Amino acid sequence: MAKQLGFYFDASGCTGCKACAIACKDRSDLPVGINFRKVYQYGGGSWANDPQNPGVATPNNIFVYSLSAACMHCQDPICVEVCPVSAITKRDDGVVLIDKERCIGCRYCEWACPYGAPQFNEEKGYMTKCDFCQDLQAQGQNPVCVDACVMRVLKFGELEELKAEYGNVAAIEPLPIAELTSPSLVITPHKHAQISGQGTGHILSVEEG
Repeated sequence: MAKQLGFYFDASGCTGCKACAIACKDRSDLPVGINFRKVYQYGGGSWANDPQNPGVATPNNIFVYSLSAACMHCQDPICVEVCPVSAITKRDDGVVLIDKERCIGCRYCEWACPYGAPQFNEEKGYMTKCDFCQDLQAQGQNPVCVDACVMRVLKFGELEELKAEYGNVAAIEPLPIAELTSPSLVITPHKHAQISGQGTGHILSVEEG
């Protein structure tokens, strides 16, 4: 493989505005219920008795942070493995694509993907997902989610270059552990970020349309 493209996300600077998700949905003209990029709010904490006011509980260890995620264009994409008609392929640049002409809509990829990236379009009858804005990249432009981010916490590039600049963190809650599919993702964690698989919080955001 010549290279592996990937995303970089700075969770420490994300405000959860969802501009990236909205731009993606608009660019791809997605129907209600299908979102290639999603922004999650993850948080938790507990209550503790106030030592100065018996019977009164106060917030304890409360935290919340946002996480923007789309298809991870994994280095070991399980969706490619499970597709019975070889409709999903991985290009030389690492981008994972679905061939709508070959897809039979069996949804095996949707069930297998730990990120829920492939989504079935009932109107069209085939699976769909983020294609890394391949047409824009071919014209030397950025993926729309990157340009839409008002806080500039989303970037893309060659995975090894992103790792060299930002480190090797590829998973924080609520994402699954990175060892499952080796996602092409680098994250700068939020100060309250929890390790995937060891989280004490839960997803707070409601699924958008």
